Amino acid sequence: MRGLATHVTIALGLAVAMPQSGWAQNAAIGLAVPGTAVAPILRRQATRPPPPRPDGQGISGAESAAGAADTLGQTATPPTLPPGTFDLGNGLSLLANYTGQGAINPVGGLRQGSAYAGQLFFGIDGDLQRLAGIDGGSFHIAVTNRHGRSLSNDFIGNNTSVQEIFGGGQTTRLTLFSYQQKLLDNRLDFEVGRLVANIAFLNSPIYCNFQSNSACGNPTFVFKTSNFTFWPVSSWGAHAKAWLTDKIFFHAGAYEVNPLHQQPGDNGLDFSLKGATGAIVPFELGYSTTFANDVLPRNYGIGGWYDASDYADPVRDVTGRAAVLTGLPAQTRFGRSGVYARFDQMVWRPDPSGIQGLTLFGVAMAGTSGRLVEDYFLEVGALQTGTFAGRPFDTVGFVINTQKFSPLALSNITLAQNSLGVFRSIPKQQVMMELNYGIQITPAIRLTPNLQYIINPDQTRFPFVRKNIPDAFVIGAKLSVDLFTLAGLAPGPGSR
Repeated sequence: MRGLATHVTIALGLAVAMPQSGWAQNAAIGLAVPGTAVAPILRRQATRPPPPRPDGQGISGAESAAGAADTLGQTATPPTLPPGTFDLGNGLSLLANYTGQGAINPVGGLRQGSAYAGQLFFGIDGDLQRLAGIDGGSFHIAVTNRHGRSLSNDFIGNNTSVQEIFGGGQTTRLTLFSYQQKLLDNRLDFEVGRLVANIAFLNSPIYCNFQSNSACGNPTFVFKTSNFTFWPVSSWGAHAKAWLTDKIFFHAGAYEVNPLHQQPGDNGLDFSLKGATGAIVPFELGYSTTFANDVLPRNYGIGGWYDASDYADPVRDVTGRAAVLTGLPAQTRFGRSGVYARFDQMVWRPDPSGIQGLTLFGVAMAGTSGRLVEDYFLEVGALQTGTFAGRPFDTVGFVINTQKFSPLALSNITLAQNSLGVFRSIPKQQVMMELNYGIQITPAIRLTPNLQYIINPDQTRFPFVRKNIPDAFVIGAKLSVDLFTLAGLAPGPGSR
């Protein structure tokens, strides 16, 4: 069993020192770089199959508070290493971290400015084997406070944030409250309680090496085309993962969809089903290896979701006319679905005994039913762990993705423009990219400056702007500090 974890992460962006001119689905959680440990703290050692993510590589199932923070990129410990943990010695693990992200857009967008967003996190993981003799049992609790502003909302104008930590209501809430049980020699693992879908599905420790919410903590397409639940907005849910072999698994879940939980000021303490409109059902068949059983770890998955809940029609109002022109509430629709395929593959590992090397990854997603605002999403990227001599835990990452808008989404903009007497071509795709360098300053401190570029920032939030939003160049930064490592209570990268 792994020890108890506690990370305190402070991510301060470039905007901290700059006056503001003005976690997503998304409050997204984050893709992990070696700098965001992804291994859940409370994972009982198994003889077979090997724990899915003991080394932080590949497709993640972050079943614990610690695992969620790691997968969302909220610690200074690389995902390829065990996270710095503070074990109270009785089966309990405490976490306390702060993550912040700053960004400025000196070029492009609606106007220039800066913004900063952060999240204060406190979590408890409990090993019930040690606490109460329940073999394979554990519980997880997390409370978050989100605060700050979004550069995309305030200055760029597009609807995909360049700060993944922003979203989900800038408030304090109960984010995770669950019971987890492992059975059949760890071949079956299920969790039930107040959960979010996006830390268990469509996530990887690679994604939150990036600050862009288009990649971290999940590919943004799923949030634009379904009611996929997201950190930190929890609701009732359950999911189970069955290991069919030591490398092949099937994972499925069901999560309550409740728009009331997404209202500003919601604290996550209303456990009733009042306001629920249905459920989202994600599923995945995957192949996953780790450093424990593969020289070049690889992860491949195919899956999808059925959104059996209400959603707003993207065009028509309650009278059947164009809502963008009438201002009336949208028609209520029911049922959407989508599919995806994704992979990450280490392709180069200079030292078979080390974690350093180059990993490639990619995602393809498309809608299969419903009235959707996007047709498909494509993403490719690369992450190099270990850069220069003496910098084994630094990383270099690059990701690029494209969102293809549907005719429904484009028709809203066209109708709005025509009503102003403007007739012009509307871009059909938004391309977002990021290049970053993760610097392991000390075992407890990690700084990740990044450059982002957005081609054709989408105008779906501002359909009456008379011209295309100019391409935006963004400078961002994230600073993460593991406070228990800083205090000498837990090891960190390079401190062993």
